[in-house]
Amino acid sequence: LSNWLYLGNFPKFCPAGNQTQVSCLRGECSNHCYMTPQHVKQLPRWWKVKVMDLGLLLSSKFLYCLLSPPRYWTSLSNLVASLLNSVRSIASLLLLLFLFIIIFSLLGMQLFGGKFIFDDMQVRRSTFDNFPQALLSVFQILTGEDWNSVMNNGIMAYGGTSFPGVLVCIYFIILFVCGNYILLNVFLAIAVDNLADAESLTSAQKEAFEANVNEVKDPYPSDDFPGDDEEEEPEIPLSPRPRPLAELQLKEKAVPMPNASAFFIFSPTNKIRVLCHRAINATTFTNFILLFILLSSISLAAEDPIRHDSFRNQVLYYFDIVFTTIFTLEIVLKMTTYGAFLHKGSFCRNYFNILDLLVVGVSLISFGMQSSAISVVKILRVLRVLRPLRAINRAKGLKHVVQCVFVAIKTIGNIVIVTTLLQFMFACIGVQLFKGKFYSCTDLTKMTEEECKGSYIVFKEGDANHLQIQERRWLNSDFNFDNVLSAMMALFTVSTFEGWPQLLYKAIDSHNEDMGPIYNYRVGISIFFIIYIILIAFFMMNIFVGFVIVTFQEQGETEYKNCELDKNQRQCVQYALKARPLMRYIPKNPYQYKVWYLVTSSYFEYLMFALIFLNTICLAMQHYGQSDDFSYLSDQLNVVFTGLFTLEMVLKLCAFKAKGYFGDPWNVFDFLIVIGSIVDVILSEVDESEDSSRISINFFRLFRVMRLVKLLSRGEGVRTLLWTFIKSFQALPYVALLIVMLFFIYAVIGMQVFGKIANVDGAQINRNNNFQTFPQAVLLLFRCATGEAWQEIMLACQPGKLCDPESDFEPGEEYTCGTNFSIFYFISFYMLCAFLIINLFVAVIMDNFDYLTRDWSILGPHHLDEFKRIWAEYDPEAKGRIKHLDVVTLLRRIQPPLGFGKFCPHRVACKRLVAMNMPMNSDGTVTFNATLFALVRTALKIKTEGNFEKSNEELRAIIKKIWKRTSMKLLDQVIPPIGDDEVTVGKFYATFLIQDHFRKFKKRQEEYYGILPSKKNPNQNEIELQVRSV
Repeated sequence: LSNWLYLGNFPKFCPAGNQTQVSCLRGECSNHCYMTPQHVKQLPRWWKVKVMDLGLLLSSKFLYCLLSPPRYWTSLSNLVASLLNSVRSIASLLLLLFLFIIIFSLLGMQLFGGKFIFDDMQVRRSTFDNFPQALLSVFQILTGEDWNSVMNNGIMAYGGTSFPGVLVCIYFIILFVCGNYILLNVFLAIAVDNLADAESLTSAQKEAFEANVNEVKDPYPSDDFPGDDEEEEPEIPLSPRPRPLAELQLKEKAVPMPNASAFFIFSPTNKIRVLCHRAINATTFTNFILLFILLSSISLAAEDPIRHDSFRNQVLYYFDIVFTTIFTLEIVLKMTTYGAFLHKGSFCRNYFNILDLLVVGVSLISFGMQSSAISVVKILRVLRVLRPLRAINRAKGLKHVVQCVFVAIKTIGNIVIVTTLLQFMFACIGVQLFKGKFYSCTDLTKMTEEECKGSYIVFKEGDANHLQIQERRWLNSDFNFDNVLSAMMALFTVSTFEGWPQLLYKAIDSHNEDMGPIYNYRVGISIFFIIYIILIAFFMMNIFVGFVIVTFQEQGETEYKNCELDKNQRQCVQYALKARPLMRYIPKNPYQYKVWYLVTSSYFEYLMFALIFLNTICLAMQHYGQSDDFSYLSDQLNVVFTGLFTLEMVLKLCAFKAKGYFGDPWNVFDFLIVIGSIVDVILSEVDESEDSSRISINFFRLFRVMRLVKLLSRGEGVRTLLWTFIKSFQALPYVALLIVMLFFIYAVIGMQVFGKIANVDGAQINRNNNFQTFPQAVLLLFRCATGEAWQEIMLACQPGKLCDPESDFEPGEEYTCGTNFSIFYFISFYMLCAFLIINLFVAVIMDNFDYLTRDWSILGPHHLDEFKRIWAEYDPEAKGRIKHLDVVTLLRRIQPPLGFGKFCPHRVACKRLVAMNMPMNSDGTVTFNATLFALVRTALKIKTEGNFEKSNEELRAIIKKIWKRTSMKLLDQVIPPIGDDEVTVGKFYATFLIQDHFRKFKKRQEEYYGILPSKKNPNQNEIELQVRSV
């Protein structure tokens, strides 16, 4: 509509349409006011309609779209309500952010006001010359867009990287870290917290609605229809609650053959059909098809997008025929087995099968089409790479990630609608403000299109001696607000923070329609962009990230929804079952023991920590252009530190011997670093003495820096973080596999669609950034996934681009490469990567680091490593057994929540052991896994209530179901079966407490009566009461 209005074709109808729409809304509000007793509450809506006539900025077109639909869409209405609650919640945060910006703006004015003027005579827009400009510059740094250029200007304003210019970076780093990493991420936390309320409200309304529907549609109980019981699936009596079917099946079962005939020819008992069913469900056949899917994908990536008639493409063409034939044969066999599409369970009743049929059909059609344009449909064959998703049930982690992606896509539907409405609203405002105002002449002295004609002189590189004559051209900005679609496109790039300062300053310089820019003509218009960035980029776009994280965590909890153990309990129990004791070598030789005592002392650890720290300082002091004396001193210090670390290695080898030393992974790492450092020293001497250019020592110098990693082995907190970080990589490979598939599909499509665009130096499509080969396409997509100038690459793939000289274009078609498909291609890829797939990495890491924000008193897997280290002191040979008398002292040395702590009294510790189901062997020892399992079970209250024997049997059944490979010997150790009259540590300490209490009672009686109480003493009942209390 705005296009027609701008072109002059819609001047009369637009006001009439506006008035009609306003009248309809007024009538609706009047209806609400007169039909509702509390019609006064409807007055604000009436007022909103009256305001619509007051200005073009609040026209009824977009307000009606924004206000009307949520009222009739329950889940969307709840989401809008939660977002409004979020706005109220972030009011104080916005105030804090505003004060933060003001403080740094004033500080920036004091530091850099009037100092961004350099010899190159270029005009810097991001300056601190006045307060409004300082506000914009600080806000730009908060968004992270081109903030390093502003920092570089600040450093150069103070004389460059030398002192004191290098100190300027402190201002920008503090501003960026505190603003971007801390304040802005609070938006995400507040939004997600309010969205959880919206989801819970929607779920409650859905449950109420389903209850009402069931009450109306099914007034009779199901028990009145006994025939329905025959269709129920039998339960698997492994545990009190059934597990999800996906977790119980380790292998994909063969799909049964339908009872109907196939093609009206093959009956279910037909030998050919039975043979086809047996063939397609064989593991060999499935692996064979997956292999050819992989090979066909490789052939697609290997095609030459420029020279279609090249020898490589001809060879790949025949391979393509083979692949298509095999895939066609596969579909024929499946259709013969399951039928085509008429009956239930047929081939075309499955979405994955329809995808296979579509891809193979396109491949067959492409063979009959010789036109180069129609050959683009062959790209759809790459969809066959999605076929391995059938094996997701065999890879549980991949299934979890894929489910998270699909659920996240369905979950963010309402967010997409609300964001699109807001985007449309801001786009309409932008059209009213900036339509036709982003035009400019290449000669900035000309203000109109009529004046922008002829030639003008340009001083090349600012040199008056190098003149160049250029033609004047009247050009529009690549991103403009001439119509709603263009405005939404421009605002989307702003929401990604890519190139938004350039668009902002074009808006500030905009004058009138069809007029050129005037420098800083209306600075106040920047409020439009600031409000848009805060509302959309800071708030709504973070909602996407929040939904991915929350959905991933909810999917993780859904996995254990029907299980007796939650996620934390399962992780702790798995650790207790699979953990093995550590071996701690203690030498018997007195001299060796002295060395062992030295290297294991805390003083020795502090000494090595100090040496590593000093070595780090020496490495950090090296710089370009250093003097020969400084280099000589640095090399000598490196030799000294290498000698000291070598001495540490020799002492530890003497103390632990080879087996004990190399049994610790950190010692192995230290050994490799020392060997690499020794080789570094030797090669440095050889390189200086013989001037050998064949030996590169740069690789071995890396071992000097790797000494810093040794600091990770110091400190319990650092070890816990490192352990959790490594644990996060268990799920990351599945996320990485999804990303590889996404990059592969988009890379092959990009090669076929944009591969013919010529490489031009200075343009975005150049020899280092293009779609002409598969590796280059992947690198270009990786750059787009990070968001770096992705919009410029999209513009470089628009129609009218120069074709590669070696491509098969006709004469006169040199500038026919590129397509409008690039808009959908790049936006969809950026949305999938930046807002969905890439953030799964964040979700996986946050899911593993949740203990940092969880109550420390709740036992988690990160607490269990302490048990292994302290157990080794009582069991240095790692036999897995210690005396039962050592259990109390062991647990008092372990901090809560796993142990009792050193401040726990001995008697209280004994009482707590009474409640533990810790089996004790006949020789008076307890085992490693049984002790750890009992501690985990007690701390997390896993089957500790009710009947003791029944709880043990239920827990045994759960362990058998979840950890099917657990040996019965280990299971009997941690949970003795019914019938074994095992003596537990709890029973032993209960007897000990009773005896101790009885002795104290007898002592009190002796002190009171002066003699031992007789058997007929009337206080016998008191003894029984005391024993019972214990």
